[in-house]
Amino acid sequence: MVEFDGMVTSAVEKIIPSVVNISEFKLMKDAYLHIHPVSGVGSGFIIDKEGYILTNAHVVLGSSEINVSLEDGRMFPGTIKGIDTLMDLAVIQIEATDLPVPEMAKNNNFKIGQMAIAIGSPLGLVGGPTVTAGVISALNRSIQTEITYMENLIQTDAAINPGNSGGPLINSSGVVIGVNSAIIPFAQGIGFAIPIHPAMWIAKQLREHGEIVRPWISMNAVDVNPKLVTYYNLPTEKGVVVTNVFSGGEAEKSGLEMADIIIGMDDVEINNVRDLIKMMNEHAVGDKVRLDLFRGQEKVQLEIVLEKAPTPKLSPPAQPLKSGV
Repeated sequence: MVEFDGMVTSAVEKIIPSVVNISEFKLMKDAYLHIHPVSGVGSGFIIDKEGYILTNAHVVLGSSEINVSLEDGRMFPGTIKGIDTLMDLAVIQIEATDLPVPEMAKNNNFKIGQMAIAIGSPLGLVGGPTVTAGVISALNRSIQTEITYMENLIQTDAAINPGNSGGPLINSSGVVIGVNSAIIPFAQGIGFAIPIHPAMWIAKQLREHGEIVRPWISMNAVDVNPKLVTYYNLPTEKGVVVTNVFSGGEAEKSGLEMADIIIGMDDVEINNVRDLIKMMNEHAVGDKVRLDLFRGQEKVQLEIVLEKAPTPKLSPPAQPLKSGV
């Protein structure tokens, strides 16, 4: 027990100086269109000495005012540098320098059963961040959240309370292995974290571009399902049905048509939209890929250039109310 205590406390001591509390302020409309001030709290951690902080997108999404409290008691206003709603990550910046930066895992070679410690600063109270310990329960989990579908997550039984969203998940050596992100309500011991390797790649993109540059085929599509197979007498029970091809895009230029059924990309089988997205994300914008598809009952091959995915449009935060309104 003493050895376990020492391991946890040593790991936590390494990370605590870089964990921050994020308090944000939003103006929300109720059912009667009345606007009310709503405050919220979350966590984050420093990823650069020049004041860059990584947190969850849902912590700051729609905020009109953000304040960041450091472990040493200092408080700074925060500026959103970029938000990625797809992976629920955001980067904010404060005007501070020479900040403590934790060590990040260099890869995602994690093992089920290894120790996982979740750190957060949900209330910014005296006494420092909160700590919960457990293990990695599973890897490569996928979940549906309110704003996105997330894949390849770390599942842990270390308690991730709502205010701990955006805080670091660390191993027994105090190295950051993930970003605490989600819990399943009414379930015990089931929390999820985004692995640090893709999270830091996203953070770099957000810092440099303010958005994520992802590859995309300019079309809409749905999974092949039994009803579609029966109703339209489709030649396959797996694949992706093209429901719309955007005018002027590379997909249209390559000859892709509505009702085509994509069943492969570069010799890799495509069973559903998730497979298609996964394959696209292994490429860069501008890459040329080969699609195998059914057009009616005939098999066809097309070469398509991947375009830059459109950036999701986010509603701007409400403006502060003027006196007398």
